[in-house]
This record gives sequence, C-alpha cells and structure tokens, in this order.
Amino acid sequence: MTDQRIQPIHVIGGGLAGTEATWQIAQAGIPVVLHEMRPVKVSPAHHSEHVAELVCSNSFGAKATDRASGLLHEELRQLGSVVIAKADEHAVPAGGALAVDRGVFSRDLTATLEQHPLIELRRDEVTTIPTDRTVVLTTGPLTSDALAVDLRQFTGQDYMSFFDAASPIVVGESIDRDFAFMASRYDRGEAAYLNCPMNREQYLAFWQALCAAEQAELKDFEQETAKFFEGCLPIEEMARRGEDTMRYGPLKPVGLFDKRYGAFDDPANKDKKPYAVVQLRQEDKGGQLWNMVGFQTNLRWGEQKRVFRMIPGLENAEFVRMGVMHRNTFINSPELLSSALQFHQRANLFAAGQLVGTEGYTAACAGGWLAGTNAARSVLGRSLVSLPVTTMMGALFEFISSAEPKHFQPMPPNFGIFPALPQRIRNKRERYGKYRDRSFADLHAWVAANQIRLKQSVFAIA
Repeated sequence: MTDQRIQPIHVIGGGLAGTEATWQIAQAGIPVVLHEMRPVKVSPAHHSEHVAELVCSNSFGAKATDRASGLLHEELRQLGSVVIAKADEHAVPAGGALAVDRGVFSRDLTATLEQHPLIELRRDEVTTIPTDRTVVLTTGPLTSDALAVDLRQFTGQDYMSFFDAASPIVVGESIDRDFAFMASRYDRGEAAYLNCPMNREQYLAFWQALCAAEQAELKDFEQETAKFFEGCLPIEEMARRGEDTMRYGPLKPVGLFDKRYGAFDDPANKDKKPYAVVQLRQEDKGGQLWNMVGFQTNLRWGEQKRVFRMIPGLENAEFVRMGVMHRNTFINSPELLSSALQFHQRANLFAAGQLVGTEGYTAACAGGWLAGTNAARSVLGRSLVSLPVTTMMGALFEFISSAEPKHFQPMPPNFGIFPALPQRIRNKRERYGKYRDRSFADLHAWVAANQIRLKQSVFAIA
C-alpha cells in the first residue's frame, strides 16, 4: 500500500529510458508523473505521440547472450524490465536480432503506463528542472530548447553533440522478390533479412551516385559542422570515406548467398557470389514494411528515392518513411554523474538515456531501470545502488561516470569495457561466454545483497 505522504517522483521525457524509469518507480509503490511534451510540442524526429517510440531502427541488437546487446537484454529481463518484456512480446523475425513491430510496441507501452494506478502521463513541456522534488531527467537527444538552457545553466557546461540519422522504410510489396532473396548471414537463425545483391559494376555506379547526391539542409538545428557518432554514420558519409568502406560495413557480402543458385560452397557458384549486398530487416509482424539496414541518411528525399532505387530489387521501391537526420546532444556525464546516475550537484536529480551518453535502445532501457530504481530508493530512504562492473549494466554506467571527460563520447554496450577475466582466453566466442557466465553469477549475488527482486527469465539464449 502506498504511503500517501510520499510525493510523486517526476520523470521528464517519455522515450525508452523515461518509460522504463516510470515503470520501475511505480512498481516500487511510489506515485510518478511522466511528462511527455508530444503532441503539445512536436520533435523533428518523432512521428507519433506514443511513449517509447523507436525513431531509428526497430532492432534492439543481437539476442545471443554472448553478444553485448543480448547480455544486456537478459540482465534487464531478469530485473523485470517492462520495455524488454514488451519487445519480446512484439518481436518480429530478424535472424539473430531482437526487432519489434515498432507501432504496436509503442502503443502497448503507452497503454500499459496509462493503466497503472500510480502513473500519471502528463502531456506538457517542462521548461525548467524542478528543485523541490525528486526528478529523473530522460529527455533524450532532442531536449527542448528551454529545458536545454536550464540544464546548461544548472551544470555550468555546454552540451556535447553529434549527429544521428534514421534509415528509410520500404513497402514490402514494392521489393522485387524475383531478385531479392531471404537469408541471414552464414544462415544463423531464421532467414529474416531480404538481401539485394550487387555485382561490381552496379556497386560502383551506386557508390558514385551516393557520393554525388545532394544533402538536406539542417534547417531545424544550429548550422555547424556535423560531428558524426561512428556507430551510426549516414550512408553517404560512409561512402565518401572510400570506395570499399560500405563493403566492409553494412553492405559487406560475407556469409550471404542466394540458395536459388544451389549450395553456398559449390565451386560452380564461385562467380555468383555478390560483390556487395544491401540488407532489409522486417519492421512489422506482417512483413509489410522493411527497414534498409545501415542506410541512415541526410540526403534530400528526392535524392534518396533516385539513388536508392539504383539498388537491384528496389527499382520500384515505395517508401513509407524517408531517412532523416537530427542532432543528438548529451551531457558530460563523467563530470556530472555517479555510477548510480545521480547528479553530484543535486541529490534528488537523476538522469538516464542518450542524454547521459549511452548509445542504443537497450542501453537507454538499462539507464531508465537504474535511474528509476535509485530515484525510488532515495525517496524510500534506502541507499542507492550501482551494479557490479562485471555486468553489462554496471560496466556501462561505470564507464560513463568515470571516463576521461575531455574525450567523452557516447558508448554502446560492448565487452571492451569489462574487467579482464582471471585467465586470458584467446577464442573470442569462448571469452564472451565467460563474460556472460560471470555477469549472471554476479548479478544474482548483487540482487540478493540489495534485496532487489529478480525475475527468472525463460528467454536466455546461449
């Protein structure tokens, strides 16, 4: 039963981090107000008013727990993440990745929060950070101008920034299935990607057109030299870095072969192996929409249609969403936050999501879980928690709170930030498996020591 004397915690921003934080606070028995400015005020990247809208890809990354994203998925499942639970519920075929039907996913999460008796979803723009109550700041990369000014004044620092972009989405019926073929790389998992192969002549023509295509103006943002985050380069920026850059990136042909030609390893098919491959990932359960993997872009919409229809199989492509580009901003977390995601300057203020310099959907969920959990614990008079650095969550938040501030850039989940194992293991797959085993063991010990409920997951994938 909720203590009526407890004042609500306020979460500002209804993205993935804000959604997760709100849920964890309410599950702790504390009333919470989630402020989301849409649709009162729109953002340049969103298309709906629903919480937890996925504005770029619909993929949460690899599912296997010996992969960084998959390990983070599983840690969150065991900790009772509502976002990952809904992602599992609304998953669509994506080979070895966890991808969702983004529309159904965000609508369901919105309804789930609205139906919780301790959650109030308030549609308004917050222009200043409240100081008289506990607040979780999850405004993401597109913090409104007024709130950004207030945050800048509070921290005494300018934002750091980089430019992020979203890929186009194509109508499935408009893809030439006589040419495009279904396969996952090396036949791992179910065949869940549509693949459009290119020979050398087709690839070079496409590369040259892409390099010469006209970009859209950044009308809604400061006119400054764009600093791109290396993990999400616009495809035209990648092309300009060299003739073969895309072939070693999203268009790499390795492990992909059209089985209509016969066996992959048949010497007779040597010349039929593609020079480059464009992959499309299923967006919805019905397979009506397909996302162009790795094709984040800031090209003008007319140029996108012209150039992308040069891809074999997409000559008649119908686009339901063109690629867009927007500026991401983030705070210098190593100087401002603890590994509990609490501001050093203000004990009742927490933050999570891309705003703090984590990269990717699952990392945003993880930050929301931790910031929401700690906001609730602070109100209940309990000590704050930080996860063991041998877990993916713990390693990630330890990094963003202790990295070199001068060179701080957003960090995705990865095994490179893990403490070394006691014994060196050369085999990467085996080493990552050991990281996973250590993470699960330490997570179970940690939840027992901190009296945190642990949900036994049935989704673990070795």
